[in-house]
Amino acid sequence: MKIGVCGTGRMGSAIAQRLMAIGHEVGVWNRNQAKTKSLTKAGARAFPTPAALVEGCDAVFVMLLNDAASEAVYRGPDGILAGKLSGKLVIDMSTVRPDTMQAIGASVGRHGATFVESPVGGSVGPAIEGKLFALVGGEKGDVARAMPVLEQLCRRIEHVGALGAGATVKLAINLPLLVYWQALGESLTICKSLNLPPDRLIDILSDTAGTPTAMKGRGAVIAKVLAGEPLGPTAFGLSAAKKDLATAVQCARTLHAELPVATSALACFEEAEAAGLGDADATAISSHWPQRQTVSKS
Repeated sequence: MKIGVCGTGRMGSAIAQRLMAIGHEVGVWNRNQAKTKSLTKAGARAFPTPAALVEGCDAVFVMLLNDAASEAVYRGPDGILAGKLSGKLVIDMSTVRPDTMQAIGASVGRHGATFVESPVGGSVGPAIEGKLFALVGGEKGDVARAMPVLEQLCRRIEHVGALGAGATVKLAINLPLLVYWQALGESLTICKSLNLPPDRLIDILSDTAGTPTAMKGRGAVIAKVLAGEPLGPTAFGLSAAKKDLATAVQCARTLHAELPVATSALACFEEAEAAGLGDADATAISSHWPQRQTVSKS
């Protein structure tokens, strides 16, 4: 099957790698063409525009950073909606506002294509292994059409409702985890005077009821950073995490709801980003906060 990947950042690239590994003919597009080079060297075909990508493929996965990028890539002069969409399948895995998914999906549908939203849980590793968690929104028949290829990328697929529902649940899933990384940094701050070895302290904190599953993979990395070692590769960038928190807060406002804890965490992520940690893994905020407290007192 000819499958396009529109947006080849960390996650988009990982999805493209997975699709190639299982035998699909993969096309790619990214605003910064340099980010497609490793994929084209591995056998993917680069397309000059999003419109050309959808025209040259049977199905297209879209993985974009935020709402502004989505609007530009879909509605721009050479965007997805400028291509010949009739009969195509568009699966959008971006994490954006629910109303953005609804508006884009309606536009794609008017052009004769099938549109399904499928924001995913999981980072680069699970994407390459085909072990993502898909949170799907769309009409039942459209979702059924998308299922065969989604099953090749995901360990679990949940159809949670109409367009916009997938985006809503994805924001709900990310919110407590991102708040946890900040809360962990605060836990480490009040333990700092004990001078416990970082690996031991992380091990203690990890063996408790309040620890998320993500600590199994990231706890050892955080301990190493606390011990002075480099941050290492990024699985889920801090700037992307900040964007997700901001989007959740914006979504809540449209529902006339308040998210005081998420709003406070968002301010901490914004501060960490301003300190130069935007490209680091989101878990960097856990080690940043104790260090930041030390600097503040000096």
